[in-house]
Amino acid sequence: MSQITLDQHVSDIVTAIPQSADLFRNLRIDYCCGGKISLQEAAVQRDLNPTDVLTRVQEIEKKRESRDQMEPSSFGEKTLIAYIQEKYHTGLREELPLLAPYVTKVARVHGENHPHLLRVQEIYKLLRAELIDHTDDEDLNVFPLILEFLANPTPGLKEQLKPHVAELEHEHDNAGRLLHELREITNNFTPPDEACGTYRLVYARLEQFEKDTFQHVHLENNVLFDRVREAI
Repeated sequence: MSQITLDQHVSDIVTAIPQSADLFRNLRIDYCCGGKISLQEAAVQRDLNPTDVLTRVQEIEKKRESRDQMEPSSFGEKTLIAYIQEKYHTGLREELPLLAPYVTKVARVHGENHPHLLRVQEIYKLLRAELIDHTDDEDLNVFPLILEFLANPTPGLKEQLKPHVAELEHEHDNAGRLLHELREITNNFTPPDEACGTYRLVYARLEQFEKDTFQHVHLENNVLFDRVREAI
């Protein structure tokens, strides 16, 4: 059952469910400097139905929770690949463009006094470009080849697949290095005491992005690709 209520501050809801910031942004509800008011009051100020807004927040919460309650390592190959594509590839394509304006804004507004934020923006741009290309390649080329090989592990398919897996693992390593740097320069995604709501939102969502990416890479390197290696 959802713990989110109309009495909670908008800023606290965003802290608990960072993705809700996108909804509030679209509804023009201030979750940052003006976020210390209840969801009820914030909705009324925007001439919105508070119950409708609460329902939409709860839908975001429910979607996130349902994604976290599965045990994908026990899935068969087709189901595992579909799970990776639905949760992580689709998730990346949704989250990376949505988070980008916040990263840009924080770097622009606070970068002069907190210069590491400029590097945060650089790393984010690199990760965004690399991971989108990476997931597109997996979906269009590598995953179909893996399924074909596991169904019929011929020597020709083996030689065709091996360099693809090696390249993907190399790209995973590079993403891991960038995420490690991101964690280091943000002091474990800990915002300064005086940080505004958007600053805190960026750190919270970057930390979630790191968590999702590591889980994503784990399922590919240590579950899916291990099955390919066993067949090889």
